[in-house]
Amino acid sequence: MEPEIFDELQRTLADRGSEAAIAQLCSTLREKKDYGNLFYALLLKKRHELGVSPVPTEAAQALPEAVHGPYEEGIREAARLVGGLFLEAGDIPRAWIYFRMLGEPEPVKQALEQHQMQEGEDSQQIIEIAFHQGVHPRKGFDWILERFGICSTITMVSGQEFAQSEIRDYCIKGLVRCLYEQLRQRLVDEVTRHDDKPPAAQTVGELVAGNDWLFEDEFYHVDVSHLGAVAQMSIHLSPGKELDLARELCLYGQKLSPRFQYAGEPPFEDQYRDYGIYLSILAGDHVDEGIAHFRTKVENADPDTVGTMPAEVLVNLLVRLNRPAEALAIARRYLVKSENQRPSCPTIGELCRQTSDYQTMAEVAREQGDPVHFMAGLLAAQRST
Repeated sequence: MEPEIFDELQRTLADRGSEAAIAQLCSTLREKKDYGNLFYALLLKKRHELGVSPVPTEAAQALPEAVHGPYEEGIREAARLVGGLFLEAGDIPRAWIYFRMLGEPEPVKQALEQHQMQEGEDSQQIIEIAFHQGVHPRKGFDWILERFGICSTITMVSGQEFAQSEIRDYCIKGLVRCLYEQLRQRLVDEVTRHDDKPPAAQTVGELVAGNDWLFEDEFYHVDVSHLGAVAQMSIHLSPGKELDLARELCLYGQKLSPRFQYAGEPPFEDQYRDYGIYLSILAGDHVDEGIAHFRTKVENADPDTVGTMPAEVLVNLLVRLNRPAEALAIARRYLVKSENQRPSCPTIGELCRQTSDYQTMAEVAREQGDPVHFMAGLLAAQRST
């Protein structure tokens, strides 16, 4: 800040008074686009209006209680103004400081929606706000995939706790589409080189059908760790385009050399086959056969060795198929002893409420030594009869 500005402020204070000097300070800072200091100048102005200490960095709680409300409103007004000015200047990270303080993410979300990432722009802060801080996770995901590629995106998505399942689904769908298109294009190129002409087939399923030579000498066309990770994530998908693409990815995976078909965790030991069966069930194909496949895995699993995950997976699957009574029967048989730990599927109590089977709730509570839910189950059973 130029030295003469300080002299001008001092003259204005002496000649025209405090209100004029404060107004000049705010006007000067705004003209200079010194928005950080403008925020504190606005706090100074509010403090002066309230007749309290003008030092804006002093603790607000030290002010008389009578002015707490008006001063807090002044802070909010200053933050909205300064945050808006930073947005007008295209400085989303600094704007977010103020709107985050206000708990008002919408203006920043709108700015992120309209933001066009430029070549060479440092995207880390923008992505941190959009994706990791949840202001606009869809946009953040798109930037991660565009800027850092599928490997980094898989790592970020797999390690992210999603507060909203629709955001998780958006990310998984994006990964499925990206990996599928990468694989499809490489298969097209490979078949074109082999046949000296572009293939008529254009889907992964069609391209690998009858072309076992594609996998000779243990050849593969996409990073197999990416393939396995995306296949694993895809079980969260609902029926639709991306689920169908994921099924084709699993079909491709089953054709890889056994050396690259890494064993998964139960009940997905033969991961591409097992994930493929799971996805086919969700798609409505061979549903009963698929359920029987996973039921057999549950029946043959040693809980002391593999835990209860096979049963939890089957319960989740049956719930998604709107078959809660069957889900309860599986949970009743295989998950009673694990109910002291939160399973990855609905609990027996939740399933009992869904099915209004309160007698089972009472029976399980007795087995678990839980007198409260035993009595609750008995009373709820009486009321339902």
